[in-house]
Amino acid sequence: MATPDVGDLEGKVQQMYRQVAEQPHASYHFEMGLALAQRLGYPEDLLAAIPEGAVESFAGVGFFFDLAALQQGETVIDLGSGSGMDTFIAAGLVGPTGSVVGVDFTREQLTKARRLAAEAGIEHVEFREGRIESLPADDESFDCVISNGVINLSPDKQRIFAEAARVLRPGGRLAIADIVTTRPLTEAIVSNADLWASCIGGAAEQDIYRNLIEAVGLMIKATQPNPYGFLSTQARNASVKYGVHSISLLAVKPGR
Repeated sequence: MATPDVGDLEGKVQQMYRQVAEQPHASYHFEMGLALAQRLGYPEDLLAAIPEGAVESFAGVGFFFDLAALQQGETVIDLGSGSGMDTFIAAGLVGPTGSVVGVDFTREQLTKARRLAAEAGIEHVEFREGRIESLPADDESFDCVISNGVINLSPDKQRIFAEAARVLRPGGRLAIADIVTTRPLTEAIVSNADLWASCIGGAAEQDIYRNLIEAVGLMIKATQPNPYGFLSTQARNASVKYGVHSISLLAVKPGR
């Protein structure tokens, strides 16, 4: 099936999330900020403990920290970290003896996340510029990979999951939230870069999504639905017609 021009897609994604970083209170086709995080199930104590600026630019699609079960001293990498809300939450859960790396390719998001970390004095987080299909990280260097509503934006999901498996230590976890479908999308939708940037066009069928994860050697342990809904009429129609919805998922890399 056709996919949009990669350069066009990346440009539209970066333009949208540049605006999310710089204009968090503007109108978008998706919900953002504190109200969204609360509705998705983020506990109030976790939200209150992180920089407000990271919460206002939150544009995730689900909650997965219950599945991730992060522990003090662990190392975590956040794929598509944006302005850093999930990165900062992870940092609080692993504590100063742990460390968290956020990876993003939109410079305005990285600039905001780095500024927020510096202002809050959070020293055990680092934000790296890079693509989640080719992570700027060493083999077997993390206990947990997290990501929220980002993998659907990439046409090379198999590569992303392979990279997640590469950087995970044996026994490490993949804990993510993402958009999937119950029925295949039409070629017209899949080839439309605007719909990809809107988290619709790149959504994979749920069974295919699971197969891609298992193909890189990760073992899926749990999935759960998220109370996520799109705002635009076009996106809502796709949700009804093709079963576009959000899930959270936990997978584990087998130990030695």
